[in-house]
Amino acid sequence: MEINQNQNPEQEQPEFQYPAPPPPPGFMQSSTAKIIMVGLLTLVLLIPLQYVKSLILERAERQENVVNEINQKWGESVYLYGPVIKVPYITYTENKLIDEKTNKVTYQRSTVTDYAYFFPNDLTITANVPTEHKKRNNYESVVYTAAMDFKGNYTTPDFSSRNIPAENIKWESASIVVKTNNIRSIKGAVGITLGGKQYTFEPAENPDDKDTVAALETRAINLRDAFAGGAVNFDFKIQYKGSEALRIVPIGKNTQAKMTSNWASPSFEGNFIPDDKTVSTTGFDAQWKISHLNRPFAQQHFGALPNLSDYSFDVKFLIPVNQYQQNERASKYGFLIIGLTFLIFFLIQSVSKISIHIFQYTMIGLALIMFYTLLISITEHSSFRLAYIIAGLSVVAMIGLYSISILKNFKFPAFIATALSGLYAFIYVIIQLENYALLVGSIGLFLILGAVMYFSRKIDWGNANA
Repeated sequence: MEINQNQNPEQEQPEFQYPAPPPPPGFMQSSTAKIIMVGLLTLVLLIPLQYVKSLILERAERQENVVNEINQKWGESVYLYGPVIKVPYITYTENKLIDEKTNKVTYQRSTVTDYAYFFPNDLTITANVPTEHKKRNNYESVVYTAAMDFKGNYTTPDFSSRNIPAENIKWESASIVVKTNNIRSIKGAVGITLGGKQYTFEPAENPDDKDTVAALETRAINLRDAFAGGAVNFDFKIQYKGSEALRIVPIGKNTQAKMTSNWASPSFEGNFIPDDKTVSTTGFDAQWKISHLNRPFAQQHFGALPNLSDYSFDVKFLIPVNQYQQNERASKYGFLIIGLTFLIFFLIQSVSKISIHIFQYTMIGLALIMFYTLLISITEHSSFRLAYIIAGLSVVAMIGLYSISILKNFKFPAFIATALSGLYAFIYVIIQLENYALLVGSIGLFLILGAVMYFSRKIDWGNANA
């Protein structure tokens, strides 16, 4: 039997080859690169977010213009004080004249009529200021109709401080003056009862007064007869159509004022705050008690009335936070919403090993910005609360459904929708708060940061490549 010399009885077995290890992922596939890209995208999305803020400011400016137009037609803010007694008196001046040819000196005496002003001794002010809303298209303003009653008394005017002779005082040519800035909005006739007699007011000019607002003045009153029996009582009534603010100067030696209104959000400003006030959802009731010792001006003035606009007590009738202010405050948290939403998606991507493309992050970011355009547009046709709910639910639903197609399950999208809803609710609470917004916002952000640190503590960032 022949043996084939070419046949090896013990054939060599091939050596086992292990598969080559996969190449390490490139830098663009690393977690660091993805964090950088998501961060850059967040910054890029600030550009359209800024356009949204500009849109809000533009609409707010448009509202301000419309509100100013409404207020001008109805009646602007009201500033007034009075009634003030005005008494003319005569003074004399001497002018030195020199004859150029003879150098003879002569003196020419001229007569000048000046005025003295006397404020009330006791002054009681009662003001009822009902308000109403005026709307034009999507814009709203608050206006009021003020019915005011000024009661009090005068003591006999005293000229002794100026050493003016009694014969130089024109008691029979005296008058009563009221200073105000808004005579165009006065309703009906204005009159005063002084010593049992009725006098009416007419517009007047007082060019020498430092308080340059308009004046109402009565015809001549003979104060010699009026003060024959001593102190004189008066009763002065006036009605205004106004808006924004009501400002009254307490010119009485002792001033007591009471103001009532159905406006639930008054702002008490000016030089004096109420001694007692009650504010509720149905309106407010405020009272002031002011002595002449509490203000830096006297009870009588000679020559001209001073500017007293800095010494009034003011009540403002403004919508505390209008819809555009709320939208502007909401847009300021846009960067926070985008950043935290991207962080949630990135953590889910790192835990689930599901790759999320930068384009998908872009779509999510644009959906978050659409929230603010929906909010401003819906707010102009409804309340801010309803608009916030509709815009928030719409964006949460859109991102939630989009997350299902990205993450291929329902667990993570449900978590994302819940987290985003909670974030929008948190921002809404901050917007509604005024005095505690910073405190609540800081505590909330601290808790959010703590939650992120807790849930990300076990992620191996060195091997967190999707």
